[in-house]
Amino acid sequence: MKKIYHISIFWSILFSLAVLSFVSCGEDFPTNMDSPNEVVLKSLKVLNAGVDGNTVVEGVVDENTKSVWFPRLDAETNVSAIKFEAELSDGAHLEKDTYAFTFEEGKDASSVIIKVLNEPRFREYKVTLRLRVPVFGADFSKKQVYDYSGNELGNPVYPTFTGALTRGSSFDGEYVLIVTRHATLSHLLKVSDLKNNVITPIALNLTGVAGGTFPVNVGAKVKNHTYIANLSGTTGMKIYHWTDPSIAPEVILNVDPASIPGAGKRHGDNLSYHLDANGNGYFFFGDNAVTEVLRIKIENFTNVTEIKVLPTQTRASFNMSMNRVEQTDDYIFSGYETGNVVPLRVVNSDGALLYAMTNVSSVPSQSADARVFHFNGERYLMMATAPRYSGNAVLYLYDITKGATTIDALKEFELGDKIPLLQYSIGGGVNTSPATQTGYHIVKDNEGKDSSLLLYAASNDAGFAIIEVPKKVLDE
Repeated sequence: MKKIYHISIFWSILFSLAVLSFVSCGEDFPTNMDSPNEVVLKSLKVLNAGVDGNTVVEGVVDENTKSVWFPRLDAETNVSAIKFEAELSDGAHLEKDTYAFTFEEGKDASSVIIKVLNEPRFREYKVTLRLRVPVFGADFSKKQVYDYSGNELGNPVYPTFTGALTRGSSFDGEYVLIVTRHATLSHLLKVSDLKNNVITPIALNLTGVAGGTFPVNVGAKVKNHTYIANLSGTTGMKIYHWTDPSIAPEVILNVDPASIPGAGKRHGDNLSYHLDANGNGYFFFGDNAVTEVLRIKIENFTNVTEIKVLPTQTRASFNMSMNRVEQTDDYIFSGYETGNVVPLRVVNSDGALLYAMTNVSSVPSQSADARVFHFNGERYLMMATAPRYSGNAVLYLYDITKGATTIDALKEFELGDKIPLLQYSIGGGVNTSPATQTGYHIVKDNEGKDSSLLLYAASNDAGFAIIEVPKKVLDE
């Protein structure tokens, strides 16, 4: 053992001397040498912009991101043969003389990768051109969120959305209607107040509101008109109407579903509606057992002129909805269990099936209260998940502009990437009665053109959120 110990010391000393000898010989270290083959893009110009092809536009090179940004070019520029003039490192050159930019329909920007060569080295830069063309739709990068939900980034959950006491709400852009069995009782909230984090409930006079399994359960806010329906039971089905929240409501419907041939027994778990500017249209109630849909025809906001039993769709759930696509007789039929069969369906006002999506994964499972609408030249599909089995309530919005009709648009959507333009969670978690509502409102400017888009989502035990998105505008 002692012999081995002395050998270890010997080799340690020898190694130390070798290291000291190496360190002392500084001239033996390799030194950095400048390469004569640099590949730096110092500046870049488009030489043939404009309708005449002789306008020169200089870009801005960002060496950190290896990208080049240009001011917008005239829309008549021949983008299939863009000629660049580049200031480069000595000896370097561009890989090609001309470059083709491809602009997708409705898009104002396109990018290509250019190579700076100085053999054997090269460097790539992403060059983006933008055209001075009309832009459409909403700019979701500039959204503003007014949150009273389970999302941790917003305000606390609105206090009535606890203990499954608030299962109905509605939104018309000016007010949020809260239909609740909470001690606060049903009321209105002004959107302009909510934008300033001010909560001032406007109480509804509930004199005479009684009857049903629950006296109030769902509602609708249409212009200056407020509606609330009960959850029907042995005392029948009722719809109440207000134009002045301080005055006792008018009962515009009081009917026993048992007296309607083919009607189910329980209605009021859901409510879909569409009334035009004159107050003419329909309310739709799908029965709890998913056997039918009651269509209530309304004229002049308060006159019930017809009750008709419509067919339902398989596995629609008691959270079904039938939401009209404006200027058509198309209705988007959804319910949070439809994903077990088909994601979404299109029906007409008589409930007849016109189209069913083919892929169960085209939209998120448990999707509910789906809507299709237009804004600033684009068409959108929105919905919110009703988390009965998993997850949270989440608002989704997709671009489905392609396609001449609603059905064509949904077919094109299924062929695409199906990536949402907007995805926003309002939380809430799993519950057995995930009553979920969506809504939208389009703000007009002084010329009557679309200015901004308001989106709404609410769900039992989750609260609600309003998201405001401005229209797209050209920037330089």
